Amino acid sequence: GADHFRALLAGAHDMDRHFAEAPLETNLPVWLGLLDVWNRNFRGSASRCIAPYHQGLTRFPAYLQQLVMESNGKRVDAQGRTLPYGSSTVVWGEPGTNGQHAFFQMLHQGTDVIPVEFILARHPSHRHEASWSPELKARLAEQHQMLLANGLAQASALMLGKSTEEAAAERPPTASGTLDPAVLALHRTFPGNRPSLTLLLDQVTPASLGALVALYEHRTFVSGALWGINSFDQWGVELGKAMCQDLLPRLASGDVVGLDAATAGMLALLK
Repeated sequence: GADHFRALLAGAHDMDRHFAEAPLETNLPVWLGLLDVWNRNFRGSASRCIAPYHQGLTRFPAYLQQLVMESNGKRVDAQGRTLPYGSSTVVWGEPGTNGQHAFFQMLHQGTDVIPVEFILARHPSHRHEASWSPELKARLAEQHQMLLANGLAQASALMLGKSTEEAAAERPPTASGTLDPAVLALHRTFPGNRPSLTLLLDQVTPASLGALVALYEHRTFVSGALWGINSFDQWGVELGKAMCQDLLPRLASGDVVGLDAATAGMLALLK
């Protein structure tokens, strides 16, 4: 309701004040904006992964896709000059509990080094807790500890990895006895030294969510300013919309005059 919305605005305002008033050496949006430029232009990272370990932040990576890529996905600077360097990375992600069983394989052992951003909450955000039994409270507290342990473990694994020698000294119970141990050790080697950062919230609340949103907004502005980009226009969405207005009546009429061969062929299939 209105109280929660006001709390969200208050949290965002606190981060606004921090960005405007904190010295550069302790200014979190400035740090993160500089980190974006470092990872993109000095480390060559073309994407970054957002992995919140909280179900209440399930759609947060999707929000960041719109915020970051629509704001900074530009090929010219504010004066219209072609950029001689890369700008926005691809932003993507899922809650870490889902990602661990999907794309984390690539993050740990893939050929591309992709920075990962973990978002953890020290305390759970359960509602109606006063009416719960002691057993249920204990069970949910245990589950939250497991969530935190998983997030911390993934960050540590990205950093430390596992050497081939360490892998060779182990015999995983799921490995087939017919596999060559030396080859298996190579498959189970983790290079490590893969960058990540962890943002720790005390609890996911309207206020902390507002601060988190504002943090990423200011961070996006900082990286855009460093790239010389106008982060506040989105001309890239215009062309497709304009072409849609031309194609919409053609779906009914079948008229392909003036269309490129690929679009004309698709239109014929749809007719």
